[in-house]
Amino acid sequence: MKIILAGYMGSGKSVVGQELSGKMDLKFLDLDAEIRKQENLTIAEIFAEKGEIYFRRKEARVLEYLLEQEESFILALGGGTPCYGKNLQLIKNSAGATLIYLKTGLLQLKQRLLSEREHRPLIKDLGSPEVLEDFIRKHLFERTFYYNQSDLIISTDDKSVLEITSEIVDKLN
Repeated sequence: MKIILAGYMGSGKSVVGQELSGKMDLKFLDLDAEIRKQENLTIAEIFAEKGEIYFRRKEARVLEYLLEQEESFILALGGGTPCYGKNLQLIKNSAGATLIYLKTGLLQLKQRLLSEREHRPLIKDLGSPEVLEDFIRKHLFERTFYYNQSDLIISTDDKSVLEITSEIVDKLN
């Protein structure tokens, strides 16, 4: 069993994945953390030093490697992972994989991301809350097509991590 969590940055993929890992007794992996380990750089450093195209290629290779593993796990994707190259098809064709979209509304994403900007390379230079909101809105418009191809869609707005993970476990059983 491979549970793959997708959603926009700030949707809670990592925190939900960690909680789900404990509930289901499955190993938790974070795609960005796996990339950081291999590159020995932060994601922000990879973007700054090598560029987004390099990052997306590396992301695809690491994703493919993880999906080829026999062991079961929970994997938090990066926000853009399913939207680039053949990543979505790799996930959909992976035996035993269930893709879950953590659907989070624009205003909730904006609130969460305002305080996290300096740690997120795609938004660190966005000046005002209005510019950030426009950026998120544009990305959600572009990415929703990919996210909506998930096996399960879980709305996260106004729900605790425990409520979200319980809903996922219920729907998987």
